[in-house]
Amino acid sequence: MLYTVKEISSLSGVTVKTLHHYHKIGLLLPCAVSEAGYRLYGMKELERLQHILFYRELDFPLKEIARLLEEEPERHSILAQQEELLLLRKQRLETIIETLQQSMASMEKGEIMNSQDMFKGFESAQEWEQALEEQNQHLKDAYGYDMLDSAEIDAQSMNEQAQEAAAFMNHIAEALRTGIKHSDAEIQRLIRDHLVFMNKHGHTVTAANFAAQTRFFLGDDFHLRMLEGQQTGLAYYLTAAAESYAAAGHE
Repeated sequence: MLYTVKEISSLSGVTVKTLHHYHKIGLLLPCAVSEAGYRLYGMKELERLQHILFYRELDFPLKEIARLLEEEPERHSILAQQEELLLLRKQRLETIIETLQQSMASMEKGEIMNSQDMFKGFESAQEWEQALEEQNQHLKDAYGYDMLDSAEIDAQSMNEQAQEAAAFMNHIAEALRTGIKHSDAEIQRLIRDHLVFMNKHGHTVTAANFAAQTRFFLGDDFHLRMLEGQQTGLAYYLTAAAESYAAAGHE
């Protein structure tokens, strides 16, 4: 079955103007054009639009969504990743909503809310400094590098990066456990998406940079223990995967 732009707009809630813009920038192309000049969309285009909307819900810019979808990854795997990222966001929002409801209840009862409960869900810069203290001390002792020196921590950005990194490493660890080869296309896609996310959040990381970083982890006792503590062989698997990705000519 084929749908017109107006029908797609009605189904998805996306405005006709936005659909025209997606066509103009090559993000969502119609599968055909009728004799009357109407753009027509099929099920494949509907699925692509759904992926676009999931990524928009996660605040991904259109340019990066186009990059993520350019190789037409397997639908189930990309849905699974989007589900994991959305669930992480949902958990944080549920905590914030609970904090909001408790604030309203306290106000209605004329009670003073516990000051510590007032900010649940809003992970602070101070909490991040505490969480990174051990790693930072190791880097200062071993390499004379203080990653927190004069660096202003953006708690919200750090929360998002931590969630994405955890999802990425969980996928890599699962691939290792299930025997997926380090050079498999699915692993290459995971690394690509991870680097896109990192660059979106202000870290200029190329494929070569990432491969060098994983080699550093492999040779550094602190980071090696951290990775191997999650999954035996993970540090070596990640390094092999990163080097394979870089060797394939990715930037």
